[in-house]
Parts: sequence; structure tokens; C-alpha cells
Amino acid sequence: MAVSGSKVVFGDVYVDELVSSCGNSFEFLKPKGVYFADRSHISCRKAGMVLRKQEQPLFVCGHYVSPTMSRNSKYNPPFGPRIKSSRTSPLPCSSSRAVHDVSFDGSSSDDQTTSLPQRAILSERTLTLVPGSCYLPHPAKVEKGGEDAHFICADEQAIGVADGVGGWAEVGIDAGEFARELMSNSVKAIRDEPKGSVDPARVLEKAHSSTKSQGSSTACIISLHKEGLHAINLGDSGFIVVRDGSTVFHSPVQQHGFNFTYQLESGNNGDLPSSGQVFRIPILPGDVIVAGTDGLFDNLYNNEVAAVVVHALRAGFSPESTAKEIVALARERAVDKNKQTPFAKAAQDAGYRYNGGKLDDITVVVSFITSSADV
Repeated sequence: MAVSGSKVVFGDVYVDELVSSCGNSFEFLKPKGVYFADRSHISCRKAGMVLRKQEQPLFVCGHYVSPTMSRNSKYNPPFGPRIKSSRTSPLPCSSSRAVHDVSFDGSSSDDQTTSLPQRAILSERTLTLVPGSCYLPHPAKVEKGGEDAHFICADEQAIGVADGVGGWAEVGIDAGEFARELMSNSVKAIRDEPKGSVDPARVLEKAHSSTKSQGSSTACIISLHKEGLHAINLGDSGFIVVRDGSTVFHSPVQQHGFNFTYQLESGNNGDLPSSGQVFRIPILPGDVIVAGTDGLFDNLYNNEVAAVVVHALRAGFSPESTAKEIVALARERAVDKNKQTPFAKAAQDAGYRYNGGKLDDITVVVSFITSSADV
């Protein structure tokens, strides 16, 4: 779905088609934990390997498509492969409550993460979030649109990503429906926020309370304020901040166990938005925010993402083109059976014999931070 005017781009819209070739690939069946409403199933954590023939991935890249239609139109996301563009808009949402704050100083991070300053170094000029996105579904999930979803609200200076938990497929439920509705409801909640003061935690509370589809998903919502980024992350989606070629912040992963992510589900089942971590992060002009689902962060280390960002900036790429480059590298790693990846390292640490990447939906939203003089 894509909406402009408010400049919203959803991850379930195929607004562009780029075909490239991959090497021989394999699928690691997602052993993510899943909460079931009746609790008769504790979790789906089955894993397996399936060799697949060479695939041609479909890149889905987000950009501003068309003027906004009525904000009261019914939530009805376009569904199906290779949709060039679409126009729709989300519904209004319900009430909220805030969640606790977590200081970035205490966050876990990898070796490539450097320290942020204790106080924001603020420019007198207005900072602007300039976003672009790219989405590449799992080859086996292209026909149904994959299970990731995302949005871009450029006017409101907010972005979000969600990853539907694939284990629901074992009981015939498409968790992508939940992820898409959650992101749609997030956009509606953002439009109800005070201008210039979007509270991601409050937005996620509202969106979750209004989402009725079966399934569950992770969620990450980020907004730009004059004092820096405000964000909430629940699960194993997340974001990094790249500054001068180095990763200065990486949101920590929330998991109950290996590959068993925190996840939102309709009602009071699963984890709640109050379990998410809230961040206030100082930023500078020239910073680059890379948000994504675990299809990104399971396959690329922070320094690999930062290297792509540096190359893209030097080449004069747009945020959308930068996202496309990152997605392409993540898919390359996902089908590599020999390369050490973050997922392989986590599996090995958990006692599993596993090498290479993990084939999955990959969503990346890249945001350049510019100042008023740069726009």
C-alpha cells in the first residue's frame, strides 16, 4: 500500500521491479517462537534445510507515489505480486499508554558500535529525515507478498518496520496480514499525534490495540524530533545509526531464546508494547539511519551495512538506492552457505551446527539526516 501527500509508503506494495540473479540458494525454515491464543502450542521452533533452484528475487522499492486519498477509507491493502503502485490510506486509531524508557547508554551492541555523546549536539538548523525503502520477499513468499511490512510518513518524519512471525504458517495463518495491519494502524495513529511530537511508544500502543488480524509480528517505529530520534523497538527488527562510516548505535535484539523473538499479537496474547525498548538518540546532520527486519540483521554485520552506506554516500545515491544496495548484499549473504553471518554466530552460540546466511524476507528503510541548509 502506498500513500503520498502524507508521503506514506507501505512495504506490501510492489512499486518497482528489478530482477537480478542469485547463486544456488537454500531455505532455513524460520524456527521463530509463536504464541498461540489457546496456548495449546507453546512455540513453533522447527528448523530444516530445503535446497532450492536458482531464484530471481523481486525488489520492491518504496518511493512517494501518489496524492493521499480520503483518510477515512477502509483498510484494504493491495495483495499480490508485482503490483506497480497503489493508492489507499489507513483508518484513525484508538487510545494509548506510554511505555518505559531505556537509555541508549545501557544497550547491548556489537564490536563495530562506538559510543554516542552523552548530550545531543544540536545544530541551529532544522533537521530533516529523508527516507527511502526497499523490500525483497523470501522467494517462496513472493506470491502472497511476504510477511514483512513497513511505512514511511515523510511529512510526520516517521518510519516503521514489522516482521510477521513465519511459524504461524504451520497452522494456516499468514502473519503478514497482522504485520501489514499493524503498520497501517501505526500510520493512522501517527496522524493523530501532535505535529512535530510523534511518540513512537504511544503510536505502537494505539496500533496494537486496533490490530485484529491473526498472527504476530515484531515492530520498530522511529520518529525525528528537534532534539534527536525517538524510537521503540520490540523483537528482532531494529535500526542502526551510521555516522562518518561507523555504527554509533544499534538497537538491541529482544528474544525469549534463540530465534524466538518478542512479538506482538492481537489482544493480550504474546508480548505487549510495554515490553518494547524506548530510545532517545542524539543525531547530527549527515547521520544515516538504517532500519530493517531480521532478514537484514541476521545476514549482515553492522560494519558491512556501514560500508554500503559509505559507498552510497560517495556515489551520490538516494536513500532508496542505498536501501536497494543493502538489500542486495543481505540477500547475497542469505544464500551463501559458507560466509559467517550474525545468524550463524547466534546459532553456534546456542549449540547448533549452522553455517552461512538465513533466507528470509528483507526490508530496509534508509533515512538520511539533513539540515535545513542541505535540503
